[in-house]
Amino acid sequence: MIKCHLSRLMGERKLKISDVARDTGLHRNTITLLYQETATRVDLDAIDSLCKYFDVSVGQLFEFFDEPSSP
Repeated sequence: MIKCHLSRLMGERKLKISDVARDTGLHRNTITLLYQETATRVDLDAIDSLCKYFDVSVGQLFEFFDEPSSP
Protein backbone atom coordinates (compact mmCIF):
# COMPACT_ATOMS: atom_id res chain seq x y z
CA MET A 1 0.00 0.00 0.00
CA ILE A 2 1.29 3.46 -0.84
CA LYS A 3 0.30 6.43 1.32
CA CYS A 4 0.40 9.96 -0.05
CA HIS A 5 1.34 12.69 2.43
CA LEU A 6 0.04 15.57 0.30
CA SER A 7 -2.78 16.42 2.71
CA ARG A 8 -0.31 16.66 5.61
CA LEU A 9 2.10 18.82 3.61
CA MET A 10 -0.73 21.11 2.55
CA GLY A 11 -2.11 21.29 6.10
CA GLU A 12 1.27 22.25 7.55
CA ARG A 13 1.43 25.17 5.09
CA LYS A 14 -2.31 25.98 5.30
CA LEU A 15 -2.72 25.56 1.54
CA LYS A 16 -5.91 24.82 -0.37
CA ILE A 17 -6.17 22.53 -3.38
CA SER A 18 -6.74 25.58 -5.57
CA ASP A 19 -3.52 27.18 -4.27
CA VAL A 20 -1.44 24.14 -5.16
CA ALA A 21 -3.15 23.77 -8.56
CA ARG A 22 -2.50 27.42 -9.43
CA ASP A 23 1.11 27.42 -8.21
CA THR A 24 2.14 24.10 -9.79
CA GLY A 25 0.07 24.20 -12.97
CA LEU A 26 -1.33 20.75 -12.18
CA HIS A 27 -4.97 19.98 -12.80
CA ARG A 28 -7.15 20.45 -9.74
CA ASN A 29 -8.52 16.91 -10.11
CA THR A 30 -5.00 15.43 -9.92
CA ILE A 31 -4.33 17.22 -6.64
CA THR A 32 -7.76 16.29 -5.26
CA LEU A 33 -7.21 12.58 -5.99
CA LEU A 34 -3.80 12.64 -4.30
CA TYR A 35 -5.11 14.70 -1.37
CA GLN A 36 -7.94 12.22 -0.77
CA GLU A 37 -5.62 9.25 -1.47
CA THR A 38 -7.95 7.89 -4.13
CA ALA A 39 -5.55 8.17 -7.09
CA THR A 40 -4.76 4.89 -8.79
CA ARG A 41 -1.97 6.26 -11.00
CA VAL A 42 0.07 9.43 -11.02
CA ASP A 43 2.08 11.02 -13.81
CA LEU A 44 5.80 11.39 -13.05
CA ASP A 45 5.64 15.06 -14.06
CA ALA A 46 3.00 15.62 -11.37
CA ILE A 47 5.19 13.96 -8.73
CA ASP A 48 8.14 16.06 -9.90
CA SER A 49 6.12 19.28 -9.68
CA LEU A 50 4.81 18.50 -6.19
CA CYS A 51 8.25 17.53 -4.87
CA LYS A 52 9.73 20.78 -6.20
CA TYR A 53 6.81 22.85 -4.89
CA PHE A 54 7.00 21.43 -1.36
CA ASP A 55 10.80 21.00 -1.46
CA VAL A 56 10.56 17.34 -0.46
CA SER A 57 11.85 14.04 -1.81
CA VAL A 58 9.58 11.41 -3.36
CA GLY A 59 9.97 9.41 -0.14
CA GLN A 60 8.58 12.32 1.85
CA LEU A 61 5.59 12.68 -0.47
CA PHE A 62 4.82 8.96 -0.74
CA GLU A 63 5.39 6.14 1.72
CA PHE A 64 5.17 2.39 1.14
CA PHE A 65 3.52 0.17 3.75
CA ASP A 66 3.67 -3.59 3.42
CA GLU A 67 0.19 -5.02 3.85
CA PRO A 68 0.12 -8.31 5.75
CA SER A 69 -1.26 -11.13 3.63
CA SER A 70 -4.50 -12.67 4.79
CA PRO A 71 -4.41 -16.42 5.56
